[in-house]
Amino acid sequence: MTTYFVAGHRGMVGSAIMRALEKRKHGHPPITIITRDRSELDLTDQPAVRRCLFEMKPDVVILAAAKVGGIHANFTYPAEFIHQNLMIAANVIDGAHRAGVQRMLQFGSSCIYPRAAPQPITESALLTGMLEPTNEPYAIAKIAAIKLCESYNREYGRDYRSVMPCNLYGPGDNFNSDYAHVVPALIRRFHEAKEAGASEVTIWGSGRPRREFLHVDDLAIAALFVLDVPLAIHRANTRPMLSHINIGSGSDIPVRELAGMIAKIVGFRGHILTDPSKPDGTQRKLLDNSRLAAMGWRPKINLEDGLRATYKWYIDNAAEARV
Repeated sequence: MTTYFVAGHRGMVGSAIMRALEKRKHGHPPITIITRDRSELDLTDQPAVRRCLFEMKPDVVILAAAKVGGIHANFTYPAEFIHQNLMIAANVIDGAHRAGVQRMLQFGSSCIYPRAAPQPITESALLTGMLEPTNEPYAIAKIAAIKLCESYNREYGRDYRSVMPCNLYGPGDNFNSDYAHVVPALIRRFHEAKEAGASEVTIWGSGRPRREFLHVDDLAIAALFVLDVPLAIHRANTRPMLSHINIGSGSDIPVRELAGMIAKIVGFRGHILTDPSKPDGTQRKLLDNSRLAAMGWRPKINLEDGLRATYKWYIDNAAEARV
């Protein structure tokens, strides 16, 4: 029986991983899933993380814990984003190694790539140019996590893998006005505008930047797919000297068009305005998914269907979603 420790199991990504793993619980071979709430384990506390991993002795660690947020949050709280994410990565990755854990999967972000990287962005674009300034601290922490995994693999023969998803959305997302990414932020704003009878909604930036979106349940299936790929095949698809794989939908959409799609789903019939005085972030960010596609994975949830399901989750979980 394989024992999985999922760090960050209550977050959007962690919750999706839990849903995917739960389906395997009574399969062949069966699995065991271990979790710890934040009240039980502070992942920024190195001694506590080491002690917990030694006690649990999992076969596999899935690191889905992170401090995340959109442009506004990253711009406002850069110290929190770099410090907390660096500490989480360093403590969990090193703690897993010290506890003898051979296999790990950790989640990064497409913001690790240079602002001006050629599109679609291949894994080899890492560290080839300047990062997007609005989320540089977060990106640096995520790059450090990739390099930690890569270094433990090289020095100690571990099998620690990293996946880089594009922009994610889905149930369990953060709809807080200060921290929300673009999809939950727009869902909440259009919903509240509709409820208030507002005649217009203004979105940040010009609306021209293009973004790629993937439903979090598609990500979870893809991530476990990467984790399960035999080591020889994984190495063949992450050369030269790479230990991360992109996960995306394969298509992108202008933010203004995304806003129109969400407004229609929500039922907001007013005007959508843009505010070019606010930062746009990177103008385009589309991941090259050819390595993962060559391994046999494709997404299944299209954007409009996924957005409709996400809005329904938001309405059904109002108290939790609007924190």
